[in-house]
Amino acid sequence: MKLSKGWILAIAIFGIVFIVVLIGILTSVGTYNSLVTKEETVNQSWANVQNVYQRRSDLIPNLVATVKGVANFEQSTLTAVIEARAKATSVNINPKNLDDASLQKFQSAQDGLSSALSRLMVVVEKYPELKATQNFSELQAQLEGTENRITVERRNFNEAAQAYNTYLRSFPTNIFAGMFGFSKKAYFEATKGAENAPKVQF
Repeated sequence: MKLSKGWILAIAIFGIVFIVVLIGILTSVGTYNSLVTKEETVNQSWANVQNVYQRRSDLIPNLVATVKGVANFEQSTLTAVIEARAKATSVNINPKNLDDASLQKFQSAQDGLSSALSRLMVVVEKYPELKATQNFSELQAQLEGTENRITVERRNFNEAAQAYNTYLRSFPTNIFAGMFGFSKKAYFEATKGAENAPKVQF
């Protein structure tokens, strides 16, 4: 049976359309899977950030108990640390909602705790007998190590978020991202005033 030119043309057009649709499907599947992989990397980095902040939070009750043992220690300083810890631990963010506002809220609470801990360490300088105890020295070393881990994990998170955001905004990924509900992730930013060198007074 001989096909007419019309049928041949129709089959050719159908074949071309089928190939274009197939390429589109494969491209969208590959893009979707890449978005999922990069978003999961961001989620894992966020979990690591939360983990080190939780470690710091877990050290604080022991630190407060150790400091409380010193006679005449400034109660207001301890109260500020306890309240800042409560506020910091109350801010929980779902990694799916890591937008600028939620991350700023989390960072603000953690910065408040950092500030309260810094004031505590300054006040401790007035109590050499406290600084001389082994328990306090160990807690102080653990806190310093944790602060370093926080810095590292925040940097790792920002790098994962940047890789995700760059891929998300690239063409043609940006077309699929909106269709599949993927959105930009926020970054940790330096604390306000961190760019200024601290003033040292003697």
